[in-house]
Amino acid sequence: MANYDETYENKHFETNQLKDTTFDGCTFVNCSFENTGLNHCDFIDCQFSDCNFAGAATAQTGFKDVKFGNCKLVGLDFSACNDFLFQVQFENCKMDYALFTAKKLKKTRFTNCSLKEVDFTRTDLSESVFDDCDLTDAQFESCLLVKADFRSAFNFTIDPSRNSLKKTRFATNGLAGLLRNYDLIIE
Repeated sequence: MANYDETYENKHFETNQLKDTTFDGCTFVNCSFENTGLNHCDFIDCQFSDCNFAGAATAQTGFKDVKFGNCKLVGLDFSACNDFLFQVQFENCKMDYALFTAKKLKKTRFTNCSLKEVDFTRTDLSESVFDDCDLTDAQFESCLLVKADFRSAFNFTIDPSRNSLKKTRFATNGLAGLLRNYDLIIE
């Protein structure tokens, strides 16, 4: 089933199974996908505002040029999503405990997001921007962070010996996040 250029407002999808549905050019405002199976759905050039995805299943879900604004994406498993044309942007989103393990997130923009305990293990974050994001206990392990921008990010811990950091941008006050694993005292 395909849906084109539709706007969905205040719709609750939690009891509906949307398996194998395509949404192209659609806008979702104040919708709930809580505990909904989005498996094998495709979202192409879609925008989500004030939506709740808590507990949603994302096996082979396609997010292709999708923008999330003011959304609750707590614990969402983006690593289970379809890799083909995967492209997302996030603004003012609560994304704590989300999984991005081994995803290609090159040039992804995270703006004013809560990314506490997010798993970025083996993720390609080249040229991505973390603008005013809280990265408390986020996991960066074997990540490609070439030209990524962490200048306004805070509470991050990134071990330079365990990640690829070439021309990665940090603010002077954020350098402690690169040294935290070395048990140094920085005054």
